[in-house]
Amino acid sequence: MTAAATAADRPLKRGDKLVVATHNKGKLREIEDLVKPFGLSVTSAGALGLPEPDETGDSFEANAELKAIAAAKASGLPALADDSGLAVDALGGDPGIFSARWAGPDKDFSRAMRLVEEHLAGVGATTPEKRKARFVAALSLAFPDGGHQTWRGEVEGVLVWPPRGTQGFGYDPMFLPDGFDVTFGEMPADMKHGWNGTGEGLSHRARAFAKFARARLRT
Repeated sequence: MTAAATAADRPLKRGDKLVVATHNKGKLREIEDLVKPFGLSVTSAGALGLPEPDETGDSFEANAELKAIAAAKASGLPALADDSGLAVDALGGDPGIFSARWAGPDKDFSRAMRLVEEHLAGVGATTPEKRKARFVAALSLAFPDGGHQTWRGEVEGVLVWPPRGTQGFGYDPMFLPDGFDVTFGEMPADMKHGWNGTGEGLSHRARAFAKFARARLRT
């Protein structure tokens, strides 16, 4: 049995303690909102003083797995990690797994959004059909013995300029999901998640979480 397979028979139930392997307050808040209906006791890698591992993977899945495994081993608790980002068709999928790095050491996503817009202008992507993008999230659950499993969620949309809204975080203000006339930055959390324990959800993170919840969570 592989390390990944050992996670298959381990559901999480109400009252279990879970470490969310992030130091990002916005990401932590969204995952806490998604976990809340299941009654898990949630803490974060940041609150426990755990170091952030280098994200050396070549995919969202690989980076989510290495963060979850590191947090689970360091804390002795099950850990849930997310690796997510914005993939822009006209930019060959960039910034992709480097989405956070485009924000620089100060995590300035206003800067990151300007860089995306500058790159789009540089390739002549000025009309909606040339500005297609998707948010991608990989969500990985790991246990202290190294067992882990990962789920992926995506949501399609187009990029707008200037950014709109102050909700959410990261690239949300410039992302207009398909079928909506408001950006993620203009959506309240319940609308952005579009999920309350059933269905697929709207956001990339909610869609990955829905798969995780069906596989691992027990109410």
